[in-house]
Amino acid sequence: MTTRLFVNMRLATMRGGAPYGLLEGHAVGVENGRIALVAPEGELPSGWHGAERVDLGGRLVTPALIDCHTHIVFGGNRAREFEMRLEGASYEEIARAGGGIVSTMSATRAASEDELVESALPRIDALIAEGVSTIEIKSGYGLSVEHELKMLRAARRLGEMRPVRIVTSWLAAHALPPEFKGRADDYIGEVVLPGMTQAKAEGLADAVDGFCEGIAFSPDQMQRVFEHAQTLGLPVKLHAEQLSNLGGAAFAARHGAISADHLEYLDAAGVNAMAEHGTVAVLLPGAFYTLRETQLPPVQLLREAGVPIAVATDCNPGSSPLASLLLTMNMACTLFRMTPEEALAGVTRNAAAALGLSEEIGTIEQGKAAELAVWNAGEPAELAYRIGFNPLHLRIGGEN
Repeated sequence: MTTRLFVNMRLATMRGGAPYGLLEGHAVGVENGRIALVAPEGELPSGWHGAERVDLGGRLVTPALIDCHTHIVFGGNRAREFEMRLEGASYEEIARAGGGIVSTMSATRAASEDELVESALPRIDALIAEGVSTIEIKSGYGLSVEHELKMLRAARRLGEMRPVRIVTSWLAAHALPPEFKGRADDYIGEVVLPGMTQAKAEGLADAVDGFCEGIAFSPDQMQRVFEHAQTLGLPVKLHAEQLSNLGGAAFAARHGAISADHLEYLDAAGVNAMAEHGTVAVLLPGAFYTLRETQLPPVQLLREAGVPIAVATDCNPGSSPLASLLLTMNMACTLFRMTPEEALAGVTRNAAAALGLSEEIGTIEQGKAAELAVWNAGEPAELAYRIGFNPLHLRIGGEN
């Protein structure tokens, strides 16, 4: 049995109560990868007196960070589109030139599973280096059963190659591939649903996601996707209200979705539905920044309704080529006017809730996985305050 006692730290448990759940003069005891003790250093049970002591030098300790919304497995890149947008090209012009999701689809289909793994590893490593222990990865760029499954197999392999928990989402209902142009219902029936069944059978999908938007899929089409997911026992989530308000968040909440994500055009009815059904709001400031959006998500309404707010990178090749969760926290504060405490909760406690993992990770308390981040920082606000600076000293745990 491996037993260690971590001492001499400022402990941001993120459990509520005091700001950041901050505890002074406390020790954390770890047995076999689980938190077995959180107690004042002067009141340790006798059984811990002989444990291996690890002195953390007065540093700040938080739960390890969680990136709860990424598209980190993909082929190619869209740097040229970035240039085209800056040169004045519209979304439609870029699409006609072969850009957009179709560009990433072509590159992803052309890439082998090994190539997808190799290209994703540097992005995974960048997140791990910032204290991230859990990363959600979506499919959604293969847009055929074969290539969507290939993406999820690559995601699973990343979790075997690196000390990180990978959570996967089946996102075949992301966009319509050219071969199904004008036949969205056929695509749902021929690709999304049977592929989901196969992904579940192979243990490749932990949840099901979709893009509910005028340029993607309607609530009626997502109804079929959600109903099928529920027959398979898979939790659901939804990209909603990013570009317009189709009522996707309220629809998702009524179907028991664990999260609704983006939410720039979310209205009060959607907020209330999310509050009623316990759906987490996942905000993605990287996409807001990259696309130079001006419609802010209704953070104050979410606060007032008590909806948990998570924050994630949305790492993807087009709208959020962002692989820094620390920078994402800063963006959440500067762009969305969240507080530093809300930003840290958004990548710990609330991010865990957005993945259905609140019983396992996200706070520092007895019984949970011992996944901790040790920072060269004195105040928790420093994590969101700095730009382009990584104060991580040590990441503890995070292996599957």
